Amino acid sequence: MGDRMGDRLSGKRVLVTSADKYMGPAITELFGNEGAEVFTHAGKLDQPAVDRLVDEVGEINVLIANFAVRAPLSAIQNLTDEQWFLQFDELVHPLMRIVRAVVPQMLARKQGKIVAITSVTALAGFPNGSAYGAARSAQNSFIRSIGLELAPENIQANIIAQGYVRNPTYFPDSLVETEKFKQQVARNVPVKRMAEGWENRRTCTISGIRKQ
Repeated sequence: MGDRMGDRLSGKRVLVTSADKYMGPAITELFGNEGAEVFTHAGKLDQPAVDRLVDEVGEINVLIANFAVRAPLSAIQNLTDEQWFLQFDELVHPLMRIVRAVVPQMLARKQGKIVAITSVTALAGFPNGSAYGAARSAQNSFIRSIGLELAPENIQANIIAQGYVRNPTYFPDSLVETEKFKQQVARNVPVKRMAEGWENRRTCTISGIRKQ
C-alpha cells in the first residue's frame, strides 16, 4: 500500500501533528501518496511551538490533529494528579491550541478540513483507564462543538475514534503478534483481526478530505 495512488489531493497542503506517533506515520504516507504537500511535526505543542509551526507552514488546507500518550493503568483510588494532568497536557490542550491557531486562515478562505484522531475508549471506556478515557472524551466533545460552529463557514471538523488499529504507540507489532493479544482481538473484534494502518488512513481521507 506504499505505492503512489494518484494526484487527487494535488495542491492540498496538509499538516500532521505527532507524525512519529499513533497514526501519524500511516496518515503521512497516505497523503503523500495522494499527491498532497505534507508538513509534519513531532514533539510538544505548547503555545510558542504552535505559533512557530503555523507561521512556518503557512497555508494549511487540512489539519490532522493526531496526539498520543500512554494511558496510566490505575484504579481511580490510586490515580494521581500528575497522571491525570499528563493526559490532558498531551491530548487535549495541544489539540485546542493547534485548532485555534489554524482556524483563522480557514475562516478567511471559507474552506478547510480538520480531522482529530482520537480513540474508541472515549465511547466505551475501560477499567483502570479513567484518565485516558476522560481526555479522549474531551477531545471528541471539543471537535463536535467546533464542527457545529465552523460548518456554516464551509469548514468541516471530524473525529476518527478508532479501536484495534495497528500502530507504533498503542499496538506495536511486538504486542499484536503475541498469542494472548490475538485471542483478545478474536474476542472483541467482529472480523477477528486487527485493522492495518492503511485502512485507517483511507478512512481519514474519506471522512472529509475531498477537493473543493
